Parts: sequence; C-alpha cells; structure tokens
Amino acid sequence: MSTEESRAPSSRSSSNGDDASVDSGFASTGNSTANLPAISLTPAHLKHLNQQLEHMHPMDILRFSKAFFPNLYQTTAFGLTGLVTIDMLAKIQKENPHSLPIDLIFLDTLYHFKETYELVDTVKERYGLKMHVFKPLDVETVEEFESTYGEKLYEMSSELYDWVAKVEPQQRAYDELKVGAVLTGRRRSQGGQRGAIPVIELDEERGIIKINPLVTWTFKQVNDYIKENNVPYNALLDRGYKSVGDWHSTVPVAEGEDERAGRWKGQEKTECGIHNKKSRYAQWLNQTATATTQQPSQEVAA
Repeated sequence: MSTEESRAPSSRSSSNGDDASVDSGFASTGNSTANLPAISLTPAHLKHLNQQLEHMHPMDILRFSKAFFPNLYQTTAFGLTGLVTIDMLAKIQKENPHSLPIDLIFLDTLYHFKETYELVDTVKERYGLKMHVFKPLDVETVEEFESTYGEKLYEMSSELYDWVAKVEPQQRAYDELKVGAVLTGRRRSQGGQRGAIPVIELDEERGIIKINPLVTWTFKQVNDYIKENNVPYNALLDRGYKSVGDWHSTVPVAEGEDERAGRWKGQEKTECGIHNKKSRYAQWLNQTATATTQQPSQEVAA
C-alpha cells in the first residue's frame, strides 16, 4: 500500500495527449505503456549511450540522466550505493536549483531492520526528499500481513513472499507514478547476476529504463565516498553487514565473501525478483498453470 502522496497523480507524467499507439520504446506487456513518456531507444542507440557512459563519473551519469529521462525516479532500500546516489543528486540539485528533483521510491516490506527505518528518517530529514512508500497490497503492519498470508511466509514460500512484499508493490509504484526510468543501486562488484550489467538497461517486461549510475564502482569506492562526504548510513554496516535487506534473510558477511553473500545465506537465490528478467514467483505461477491445464488430458489418457 502506498502513502497518500504516492497515490496522487504524478506531476511528472506526460500530458501531451499522444496516442497510445505511439512507439514509446519501452515495450511493456502491461496496460501502463500508454502512460509512459514517448522516448524511443533503439538497440543501436542504447549501445551507443552505454559506450559513452561506461567511463564517465557517476555524477556525470546522473547529470545526463536528469536531463535526458522524463518521469525519472530513484528506487532504493537505503543501501550504501543508494545513499551515495542520494548525496550526489543533492549536490547536482544545488548546481541547478530550478531542475526537477528526483523523488524516491521505497518498498517497505514491513520486515526491514529497525536500523533501516531509523536511517530512512535520518536521510529524509537531512536531504528533504520526497519519498513514495509502497507496502504489500492492503496491509500496513506485520500483524496484518501475517493475518493475511500466515506467519513466516518468507520461509514457507519465499517466491510468494517476494512477489507479495516486493515485486507487486514495485510494479504498482511504476504504474501509479507513471515511472519512465529509475536509478538503481546495482553494481558489478556485487557479483552474481549483477556481474555484467550495463549502465543503462531496457526492462521490457516492466516497461521502464533502468540506470545504474555507480555500476563500475567497487565496495571500497562507495564506502570511501560515504566516509569522505559524511553521508548517513545503516548502523548495521559497522557490525559486519555489507548488503542489508529484510531481517529474516540477511546476515553479516565473512571476510573474503562477496558483499551480497549475506543475503539469503544458504539458499540458491541471489535476487528477490525486482531485478530479475521474470520473478521466480511468476515463473512458478506459469509452471503451476501449465501443470493444471495438462492434468485433465493426462487423466483421460490414463
């Protein structure tokens, strides 16, 4: 469920009345395509942009993104990279106070660490940001969530949990805010599926552009920036955590491990679904639906 401000019509959305059949370049399978800004990025153009941006400083990537992409937001769980992006954007805003500021989208799963919620309040106060909070649909508290879905859904069905707590709220955020492009905190040095991501990606399934401004930075570079610029950060970072998610699926990282090794420790998964090509739960739904439709014919054959 979103905050009141995130339910309001977005001032960023296009109001030029263009026909929905205009090729936006975002290729979404949902009904939100008609609401997205009319920007066309061919594969060749996308390749060219990535070649030009690959060796640019993140500040310059952010300056370019602010000027080039309408309906631009930052999605963040207030990890180190997201915090660096917030600080850089604040500096860029001071360079040009009349430019449109970048709002934040925060997916509140209801299971974040208390340190994360404390950090959210600190960041909002320091930077004066407008933040749109999206929670699991029609619930506001852990008690309401567990009354609806049962206790420890994250253990009973992690795919369903990811869908309810993260993937669906994210898509709802994109639809309600008419998001055209988002800044993410993903970096190649985080390993796993992130090892080869470009600066700019076209997410055809969700119908948006994803921009990874610090994609080439290492954990040390990010951490050094935090310290040198006195950026507020999660207190858990001083206790051995490097990547902080929900309290039930995050543990400290051992010496020499990848920085995201503490996420879903002991499980095969490395992503929750919001950055996957297709969420694990969506795949499971498709498999279940296929099995269900095939079952009657199998019984007849028997």
